Amino acid sequence: MINATDISRVYRMGLVEVHALSGVSFDIGKGEFVGIVGASGSGKSTLLHILGLLDLPTSGFLSINGIDVSAMNDDERTEFRLNNLGYVFQDYALVQELTVLENVSLPAMMRGTPRDEYLHKSEELLNQVGLIHRMHHRQYELSGGEQQRVAIARSLINSPTLLFADEPCANLDTKSSRNILELFQKLNAELSQTIIMVTHEEWHEAYMCRVLVLTDGKVADQRACKR
Repeated sequence: MINATDISRVYRMGLVEVHALSGVSFDIGKGEFVGIVGASGSGKSTLLHILGLLDLPTSGFLSINGIDVSAMNDDERTEFRLNNLGYVFQDYALVQELTVLENVSLPAMMRGTPRDEYLHKSEELLNQVGLIHRMHHRQYELSGGEQQRVAIARSLINSPTLLFADEPCANLDTKSSRNILELFQKLNAELSQTIIMVTHEEWHEAYMCRVLVLTDGKVADQRACKR
């Protein structure tokens, strides 16, 4: 599903080069729930953004489903993201003026999905994440955990091949974090949804299949998790 070979990312800050990633290589198979872990500054979010086509590698090869995504232009990357990838961010990234239902529907609207179809699927997803009773509420009426579940439903509206989550529990208490992780685990187990998640919490690994450990921009270790 994902093949990353010798991925590097160098940022230039004035006259200084910052090597965020240095020759990272690994494979991720369909249906895996993979964590990317490591200390602050190890390159976790940079790697996730490159895998999710939100950033470009300085060098290296990246393919998703056998497609060389590293060779795509901006328009091709945008279309690929919309049709194949889902995202869950630390800050939820909901549109405050929209209802829960409208937030979930938004990516499908952008894709040109018929209204009846995207409304029906949005309601199905909200039911799946336990928020159908909140579908007409707005962001300010929701708890942090509820907002993140809305974001997860939104990430699934276009049936993504891959779901990326960047520290999705960082702003949540332990109980809400467990609810989100249990939801991810359920999606992975029941739908074979492939999930790649950045986290800095070691206890999160109990919900995952495997983790990639980054140290100073390199893969220092890969290990299976006990679920």
